[in-house]
Amino acid sequence: MKHYGDITKLNGAELPVVDCITGGSPCQDLSVAGKRAGLDGERSGLFMEQIRIVKEMREHDRATGRADEFIRPRYMVWENVAGALSSPGKGHTGEDFQAVLTEIVRIAEPEAPDVPMPPKGRWEHSGCIYDDMGGWSIAWRLHDAQFWGVPQRRKRIALVADFNGLSAPEVLFERKGLLRHTCKSGEKGQAAPRDPEDGADESDSI
Repeated sequence: MKHYGDITKLNGAELPVVDCITGGSPCQDLSVAGKRAGLDGERSGLFMEQIRIVKEMREHDRATGRADEFIRPRYMVWENVAGALSSPGKGHTGEDFQAVLTEIVRIAEPEAPDVPMPPKGRWEHSGCIYDDMGGWSIAWRLHDAQFWGVPQRRKRIALVADFNGLSAPEVLFERKGLLRHTCKSGEKGQAAPRDPEDGADESDSI
């Protein structure tokens, strides 16, 4: 494995092109145990550096002649604490996760509007938004370590984005557990599957 150094000093256009970029920006600014500085915090704000790298790499790959459906990286993975779902952003619960989703969508659709907040202002522990034309998909799921062989309760969000298709929910959910329904805006679809064995049921607290 080659170490490229400080992400804030890297240029995605100069890095080797890959199929997937993963990141877990420091969680202190999003954790319920911290000061909840959110994505504006110095540490958790590094999420935007991951976004920048993905954009630069995709723009470079497009410039070299790759067709849209083959532009890399196709996938992005983001991991963080459960508190990211409720981190207040500019003041309202859940705004930071809204910003996370919006910035990821804009990798595929630069002019896309903000992802709408859920009707009750609270993000489900698992869900999916996707392009109605099949161009991209983003899925997230709250995992608890106790269901994955670790003797402790340790909740983390796993988010997968597919910028060239609808495979993101298939990575995190079984196909039979994915229930699709359209948001009121009609611009995005959103799904929130539930499985009592996935460690992300409604009894979990954030």
